[in-house]
Amino acid sequence: MSYLAFLAPGIIAQSALFISIFYGIQIIWDRDAGVLAKLMVTPSPASALITGKAFAAGVRSVAQVVGVLALAYLMGVGLTVNPLRILAAVATVMLGAAFFACLSMTLAGLVRNRDRLMGIGQAITMPLFFASNALYPVDVMPSWLRVLSTVNPLSYEVDALRALLIGTPMNPLDLVVLIVAAALGIAAASTLLRRLVA
Repeated sequence: MSYLAFLAPGIIAQSALFISIFYGIQIIWDRDAGVLAKLMVTPSPASALITGKAFAAGVRSVAQVVGVLALAYLMGVGLTVNPLRILAAVATVMLGAAFFACLSMTLAGLVRNRDRLMGIGQAITMPLFFASNALYPVDVMPSWLRVLSTVNPLSYEVDALRALLIGTPMNPLDLVVLIVAAALGIAAASTLLRRLVA
């Protein structure tokens, strides 16, 4: 496998991470504009709003998937052309984006301030990216970084994307971790959402 083929799934995951990690800022803008208070008095549960925002982050990330895949194909990178695998890769990116958007919205509920959230988002984005297997294999990482990589959901997203797009061995644990992380993220962000309007 060429390094470009190895790198392409990592770039896709990174693009989705960068889009999603600032979704909490939108929630704070909604609060500041008075929109969030109006949404919170509707009969819809907070989890519906959070799930919708998380899904929106996933949909926005799909454009990045399409762009990176198109560029990879133009460069002759050996990625799959199987439409089912590409659709599964899109779903994987949407799960990862949902988790990172929920992480951002959870942080928004904790800090409740746009400037602080922007600082935290910028502070955690690069460590999340570099403490994953997006750029280099886990085998070449120092042991402490390998440990961080195993608790980083981005690593599981990249592994799943590599399996789907390149054909490396698929580990069902990758998808299980992404599904559980997204569900926990929705639960955490939903719990803290009311704190934003209090």
